[in-house]
Amino acid sequence: MTKSITGSSHTEEQPFSLRAIIPPLLAIIVGMIMVILDGTVVNVAVPKLVDYFGSDLQTIQWAITGYTLALAAVIPLAGWMTDRFGSKQVFLVTLTLFILGSMLCSVAQTSSQLVIFRVIQGLGGGMVAPIGMAMVFKLAPTERRGSIMGMLGIPMLLAPALGPILSGWLVEYVSWHWIFLINVPIGIVGIILGVKYLPKTEKIGKGNLDILGIILAPIAFSMLAYGVNEGGANSWSSTSAILGLSVGGVALILFIIVELQHKQPLLDLRVFRSSDFTRGIILTWVMQAALFGSMLFVPLYLQQIRAYTPLETGLILLPQALACVIGMPLGGKLFDKIGARPLAFVGLSIITATLFLLSGITLTTSLNTIMMYLALLGFGMGIAMMPLNTHVLNAAPRELVSRVTSLTAAAQQVVVAFAVAGLTGYLTSQITVHMGALKAGSNPLTAAVLGFDDVFFLSGCIAVVGVLMSIILRKPKLSSTESSSEEGQKADAAMMMGH
Repeated sequence: MTKSITGSSHTEEQPFSLRAIIPPLLAIIVGMIMVILDGTVVNVAVPKLVDYFGSDLQTIQWAITGYTLALAAVIPLAGWMTDRFGSKQVFLVTLTLFILGSMLCSVAQTSSQLVIFRVIQGLGGGMVAPIGMAMVFKLAPTERRGSIMGMLGIPMLLAPALGPILSGWLVEYVSWHWIFLINVPIGIVGIILGVKYLPKTEKIGKGNLDILGIILAPIAFSMLAYGVNEGGANSWSSTSAILGLSVGGVALILFIIVELQHKQPLLDLRVFRSSDFTRGIILTWVMQAALFGSMLFVPLYLQQIRAYTPLETGLILLPQALACVIGMPLGGKLFDKIGARPLAFVGLSIITATLFLLSGITLTTSLNTIMMYLALLGFGMGIAMMPLNTHVLNAAPRELVSRVTSLTAAAQQVVVAFAVAGLTGYLTSQITVHMGALKAGSNPLTAAVLGFDDVFFLSGCIAVVGVLMSIILRKPKLSSTESSSEEGQKADAAMMMGH
């Protein structure tokens, strides 16, 4: 009897051991960092790819757009796929598909082939992040959830910052093929770790397949992303933009109606009935929209205005990545003690102040000053982002976590696409305005800098909305099931999680 009790106790304590969580966490991080990295590395290589394939910029840009559209199209399927086949199995299959797409991209002979192979990459990579987040959330004990999710968040912010450095070095000193080939050995390591260490998850079963949802979701998210991309790149009144937004908008409305009526929906939109969840997710969207004002336009300013190379630009962005690495685990640990509200408020306040500081940069602003601003921005992102993500997951019913991560990740693609397209259009219009106001003989770059300043100022104003919204965050109410299951644990830490 004693032996039996000891064995049972040991089994129960296993998930609470940090040592036990690190191997599966590494498997998930390896997968996520590859997918997120690939969203940024191609940007730096675009001029090289144009020359290599003898193509034009608009065609090569579809290698980026196609990847984004594929991501947006498959993300909503992640929840149903994990219920049907199990998280571990789907994670490993999608990782394998991503590696296959990477191999194909590295041997592409034409620009059309590259676009097609990037779509295959996106179809594999789209489910990796939401499934990975859901698995870690379920692995982590409640009182350690913030710090564990903080560790997971490092690749989410580190990869976009390090992407330009890696890509710039590979393109300049090795070959563009290696921005894709490098995924193969890393991905194989991820699969080996996953097969060995990821826990086997239960399959909920076939259930009542939401066929209409499966059809409408990819159409809605991909066509909205396409319409916004076309509107930002060409004109909001262009046929392609209107068609994309119209088809996507109608599909989205139909999708919402279908999901609210279906017994087992693809994306359970009923989570929006929780005011805590809704506040958290809207605040996350506001922060993402504000942040992309810096993450996209600072590198653009450095290359177009200050004439730095892609590799130099990547190195200048390094303080932002390092500050994220410091802020992310700190935010996770503090979340376990004080909850999301103070961290969201402080993090967004730092982001807001930094964006307003960036709105004052000139042609002669010192590099040290810019790098200091970037470090502040990275620290603010690190402090705020994962506590907010964890808060959103905590505010949703436990059994819907896999569906919620799919919902938030899919929505993020659309929010980011709108933010990038909208701010790019604003930049172009403001540069035109300032160019018209220039005195004869003035440096035209002055008008361009003023345009960038206006974009950073607008991003700062968006971030102010986030700061104000962070004040109304509150601790998510535990369901009776969760409350009773956690009664014997450290109630004081658990009860502080959402403040």
